[in-house]
Amino acid sequence: MSKTVTEPNPQRWKALTFIAIAQLMVVLDATIVNIALPSAQADLEISNGNRQWVITAYALAFGGLLLFGGRIADLWGRKNTFVTGLLGFAGASALGGAATEPWMMFGARALQGVFGALLAPAALSILAVMFTESKERAKAFGIYGAIAGGGGAVGLILGGVLTEYLNWRWTFFVNIPFAIVAAVGAFAVIHESEGARNRSPLDIPGVLLSTTGLVSLVYGFTRAESEGWSDGGTIGMFVASAVLLAAFVLVESKVRAPLLPLRVLLDRNRGGIYLSMGLAVIGMFGLFLFLTYYLQVVKGYSPVKSGLAFLPMVTGMIVGSTQIGARLMTRVPARLLMGPGFLAAAVAMLMLTQLELDSSYPALILPAQLLLGLGMGTAFMPAMSLATTGIDPRDAGVASAMVNTSQQVGGAIGTALLNTIAASATTTYLDDHMAQAGASEQGARLVQLQGMVEGYTSAIWWAVGILATASLVAFTFITAGGGKTGPAVASGGKDAEEEPVLVAMH
Repeated sequence: MSKTVTEPNPQRWKALTFIAIAQLMVVLDATIVNIALPSAQADLEISNGNRQWVITAYALAFGGLLLFGGRIADLWGRKNTFVTGLLGFAGASALGGAATEPWMMFGARALQGVFGALLAPAALSILAVMFTESKERAKAFGIYGAIAGGGGAVGLILGGVLTEYLNWRWTFFVNIPFAIVAAVGAFAVIHESEGARNRSPLDIPGVLLSTTGLVSLVYGFTRAESEGWSDGGTIGMFVASAVLLAAFVLVESKVRAPLLPLRVLLDRNRGGIYLSMGLAVIGMFGLFLFLTYYLQVVKGYSPVKSGLAFLPMVTGMIVGSTQIGARLMTRVPARLLMGPGFLAAAVAMLMLTQLELDSSYPALILPAQLLLGLGMGTAFMPAMSLATTGIDPRDAGVASAMVNTSQQVGGAIGTALLNTIAASATTTYLDDHMAQAGASEQGARLVQLQGMVEGYTSAIWWAVGILATASLVAFTFITAGGGKTGPAVASGGKDAEEEPVLVAMH
């Protein structure tokens, strides 16, 4: 195969702008609806039993179809997939904002997940093949990593502002200008060569097994949160997921053109990145959940104020990703950024185990959030870059999809596992202390609030351990990165030399 190169065209930075807009839209959409959910539930008369589907429909479609979306990007072209995903996401968002019945809302959220699963891996794989020079790649992935890590907190802020000052429908409508601007811009400035596409036939059995296996896994954790871990349906979902994913691995090892080539997973560095990032997201999603409730229920913050209270984490993410990670990525091994980054996040969580009813925001919560953001931003940035370094260009989409899949599954596990731990600890505390509250309503309320805080801190202790484990995985498994050579070359092998021509053009 003839060697192709990526032309040094400055227009690629314009392309990065549109990729960043799209990534921000997808990531913040995972949390922006959370704050608006009570208002939407009341307007559409969604029952308490069904309200979880506003969140679950998106998570199932997005998490279940990511691998398929990644391979579609490889087959059909990353630019085509990216633009289609953006326009579809805009249409689904319009449907959600205009919903008049619960089924319209659930359907719109599922469609958002479907199109999100197309555009998210396409965006990362475009970035991976567009920026191959060492310093440029560091800057580009610094920006991308900051958005990927901090977008969830931005969603909490934006969701609070839109819900309080406009109404819940704008948490959907706000996606439309984001998507249209990104789609028009990407169509204008990104050009992808035909040779960059993967012409292998689509692995239909792999698509069916991976999609049903991942949907079963994500739904199993979602169901565990509402129905309990011993529920028959929950156990059934986990068993089905294990069987389907085991069959998927078997099929992928046999077919000629697999959906997910096992070499992508079995590479020591990529495997370590997928595992450590998944673990880290478990801990981070727990913090979003508990701090939101702590600030609003215990501290009495408004939705806007509680959203703004997450700004230190966003600031830390941006600084950690663009100033620490991006500056050091080409100088030190990735494990010396990821390992300490996840460890710093664990220390931040350790600080938050000291939460009390009267804890000071400036003295405890603010510095903990800042440290968590710095740690996660520093770790995520090299992880995003290294996960797509040296990959065969025709596998770039599915390798990128695995980054998103590890985050999505981690988020589902984190929400279900840590929420279950918190609820159990709260129940135990109330059983032991409610008698001490006496007959007064104020005393009972105080004990209930103390029980909530006890539950949060119990779960945060688990998050500390999970983040420490992510740090250990990064130190142990990840050996690549650093040095003066560009990331695409540092991996060695012919894959590193066969980057396709993907340039930004007028």
